[in-house]
Amino acid sequence: MKLIPRRRKKYSGSVGGDIMIFILLAGVGVFMMFPIYLSVIQSIKPVEEFFIFPPKMYAMRPTNQNFIELFQAAGNMWVPFSRYFFNSIFVTVVVTVSQLLFASSAAYILAKVKVPGIKALNKIIEISLLFQSTVTGIMVYMVLARLGMINTYFAITLPFIATPLSIFFMRQFMGQIHDSMIEAAQLDGAGHVKICWQIVMPNVKPAWITLLIFAFTGAWQITGSNYIYNEALKTLPTVMSQIGASGLARMGVAAAATVFIMTPPMILFIFCQSNVLETMAQSGLKD
Repeated sequence: MKLIPRRRKKYSGSVGGDIMIFILLAGVGVFMMFPIYLSVIQSIKPVEEFFIFPPKMYAMRPTNQNFIELFQAAGNMWVPFSRYFFNSIFVTVVVTVSQLLFASSAAYILAKVKVPGIKALNKIIEISLLFQSTVTGIMVYMVLARLGMINTYFAITLPFIATPLSIFFMRQFMGQIHDSMIEAAQLDGAGHVKICWQIVMPNVKPAWITLLIFAFTGAWQITGSNYIYNEALKTLPTVMSQIGASGLARMGVAAAATVFIMTPPMILFIFCQSNVLETMAQSGLKD
């Protein structure tokens, strides 16, 4: 009688393995949520609780006084708070929409259009990923100054519209689109604009939704403090940092400002994450 060898169970297929994976993921989730939890707790602590040693990871006497003082201080600025809010909304919308349009169009050209020098352009974009914005800050200021854009909305929108990371990110996704789809559309008489926005973009929905989240988060945090000196053109992050940087007496107000600034990107991510996960799972393409 021939003995059938007993198969070894996979670690992830056993109950113990599933429990270990769950515990590991739960620990990672708690670790990632801890800074958010700490920011919220700091924002509802009275000032005197900031000086308790050892520090408490919870508020013994929760209060909303920090948020009240935050909006009172914002209301006493030279410019109405509504103006700062409008500036942030305007800059965020312009940068997010423009970055999505520009990155998608440029990525399509780099990934699917065969023109002379396209490989060199791809290499330049890859190399530019090595440089942070602080490295090119002086050059950007010189260009904006020569164009007369200092102290204008252009100074806090144009430098952020085209970023190497967004173009590289979209190009990587568009490179996965089969050339047969592009060729079939061209045989039907479609031009590059129609192919890009009606064929390629729907098939890379996970990419542009993810880019939308990243672009919104980055645009919402734009301060433009190096290019903007007019108080009426400053954004919310700049004003919130000015209010919070007033010494130890306003530590709670600074924490409240942090929570206020990080709330819109979190809300956007919560609404988009299910869509991103769903489209990621269904983004496979076949010939």
